[in-house]
Amino acid sequence: MFQRIKNSINLVQNMGFRYISYRAKYEILIRSGLLKKKFPVNPSAPPLPHLETWRMQKEKFFFDNKDCIKLTKRPTPELEKKFNDILSGKFLFFNGTQFDLGTQYDWITNPETGYRYDASKHWTQIPDYSPQAGDIKYVWEKSRFSFLYVLIRYDYHFNRDCSDIVFSEILSWIDHNPVNCGPNYRCSQEISLRVLNWIFALHYYKNSSNLTDTTFKKIMTNIYWQIKHVYSNINFSRIAVRNNHAITETMGLYLFGILLPFFPEAAEWKRNGKKWFEQEIAYQVYADGTFLQFSMNYHRVVVQLLTWAIRLSAINNESLAKVVRDRASASLDFLFNCMSLQNGYLPNYGANDGALFFSLSDCDFRDYRPQLNALSTLLHEGSIEENNEEQFWYGINEKEKTTRIQKQGMLKYPIGGYYLLREEDTFTFIRCGKHNDRPSHADNLHLDIWVKGKNVMRDSGSYKYNTENKTLEYFQGTASHNTVMVEDHSQMLKGNRFIWYYWSQAQSAGWSESLEEYKFQGKVSAFRFLNPLAVHKRIVIKKKGKPEWIVIDKLIGLPHVTKKQIWHYDDHPLQIAAQIPSGNHVAPAEVPSFNSVYYGTKEKGKACAFLFDAEISTTLTLL
Repeated sequence: MFQRIKNSINLVQNMGFRYISYRAKYEILIRSGLLKKKFPVNPSAPPLPHLETWRMQKEKFFFDNKDCIKLTKRPTPELEKKFNDILSGKFLFFNGTQFDLGTQYDWITNPETGYRYDASKHWTQIPDYSPQAGDIKYVWEKSRFSFLYVLIRYDYHFNRDCSDIVFSEILSWIDHNPVNCGPNYRCSQEISLRVLNWIFALHYYKNSSNLTDTTFKKIMTNIYWQIKHVYSNINFSRIAVRNNHAITETMGLYLFGILLPFFPEAAEWKRNGKKWFEQEIAYQVYADGTFLQFSMNYHRVVVQLLTWAIRLSAINNESLAKVVRDRASASLDFLFNCMSLQNGYLPNYGANDGALFFSLSDCDFRDYRPQLNALSTLLHEGSIEENNEEQFWYGINEKEKTTRIQKQGMLKYPIGGYYLLREEDTFTFIRCGKHNDRPSHADNLHLDIWVKGKNVMRDSGSYKYNTENKTLEYFQGTASHNTVMVEDHSQMLKGNRFIWYYWSQAQSAGWSESLEEYKFQGKVSAFRFLNPLAVHKRIVIKKKGKPEWIVIDKLIGLPHVTKKQIWHYDDHPLQIAAQIPSGNHVAPAEVPSFNSVYYGTKEKGKACAFLFDAEISTTLTLL
């Protein structure tokens, strides 16, 4: 009981009274049924324009219709295969796993577990996770409608009209998902993405004969109630979640207000959405270009949202606050300097749910070049990859005269807590951060090493957010990262789902340089639930021009307990040798390792650990 009270106090200290009070009030509203009353089922249609009136509206999208796109047609085998898979009912989930849903999918069955949700239940009665239903993200995935970009791109590159398939899928979803009922109304971010993707398709097929007035009004009626749902529940994302969900939803409201001015509340959505979006960007994207979720994949999500917002506001003669463009530019600097130029990959660092909302090229999910290139060219900051088609879908037709150059040497992003070192063939990535916002992984002082585009010393990834506790604790905990554990304890104490107690906090960090080497020194308070004064110090020495790293770890304040230094690595030839201050070498111990490159997938990986008492020095040499 005493420990529970301590944890509760720590939670309030970490999250703040505003968060705690809002969550408590929200829970009361759900359990009392009062929240349910705010979201009507089967509501009436709002006032709508005729299709022809919409076709003539002055508000601009990335393109007016499919005939206005200025992009060289490239009918690739990869795109053709994806299209044929969709025709046969096979869909790629989380950009990594294919499920055969068939051609008559009901939109509410979890393809992983076979569980079928009750579409007549109000969304407030649907749990995010239950052992019987499984991970709700498997139901949400197709309902995001990101697969529409495969159909639209196939339509364009292969000159095959896919409008019949696109509108059939949208109308099927509407028929199977009564307004404000079932799992697909549970998350406002999912709703926002679905509407954005439908709007993209509507503009591409603006002049299609398959877009009849009846179809248009049915889709627009449903869009109205979905947007109204997002607006009515926006404070949940802005207060209780406050991450990429809030950015997606506030940006969506702003853009819906611009693009759908005929809805009664459009001006209100636009005004408040813009204000909230600017606030979220200013708060969530730090001034050094790092992101409060400490996740590469979620940061790329923000990059795509910024591309939508900056581009559509500009072509509609709207102006966003200067901070939006500044943080977009800073984000590019950070992510680009973390990227491998050989393949576009970044460290598989932080929470990764496989999200790539708007996939507008044939590139693999791990390749960040299309998204970074689109934003970089939009901001006129140089091209990252020539002739990548994503920028052209946004109507960014100008070719940059300059190429973006990656920075070399020692780099630091101290607000987010990232310390990078780039040499000609190697990339060293270290996290040493202070958490002002909720961390998702217990991974302070994690070390990634890359050689010629290969991730030699790696992060294990995320796997799933909704699974058994043992698996969650591995992927979110310290055991899946290249840092130090105390016995079997993570750096922070695990709470329910996305909650950590006693956040680890950087106390100092920085690079220095001599004639022969680079040296990183970092210190974090960690394992504070074991001892409030516990400290982990790490030194990383990189020999100049040589594939050799020396890592020295020291734990203070935790005597008489065993520590272990953990290393997860790929199949690159590697020599790892460790010794303690007495000069005695330490033999590696066997530890489990898994590698999750895509959400929902995992495979056994390679790892070793060195047990020590207070201090250990390990040399990593690539052969």
